[in-house]
Amino acid sequence: MTKLDHLNYLLISRILSAVLGGYLFTWGFTAVGIAGLVAVGVDFHEAETAALIMAFLVFPGVFLWAFACRRVAVVWTVLAGGGALMTLAARGIQQSILV
Repeated sequence: MTKLDHLNYLLISRILSAVLGGYLFTWGFTAVGIAGLVAVGVDFHEAETAALIMAFLVFPGVFLWAFACRRVAVVWTVLAGGGALMTLAARGIQQSILV
C-alpha cells in the first residue's frame, strides 16, 4: 500500500466513523431519551420533540469529536458501541413501560 493509499484509507475511515458512528450514537441517544422521558410521565410527542431537539445538538458534537480524536478505533467504540448500548437500554425501558 502506498503512502497516498494509506492516507485515503485513513481519511475515508475517519469520515465513515464520523457520519455512520455519529448517526448510530444519535439514534441511540434519541431512543433512550424518548423512552426515558415517557417512563417518567412526559407525553410521547413532547418527549419525541425534546429528544429530537437534543439530537440536533448531539450529532454535530460527536461528528466533530470524531475528527478531533486521535484513534479511529476509539471513535468507533464510543459512537457505535454507545449507540448500540443506548438502543438496548431504550428497548429495556420500553419493555418495562409496556408491562
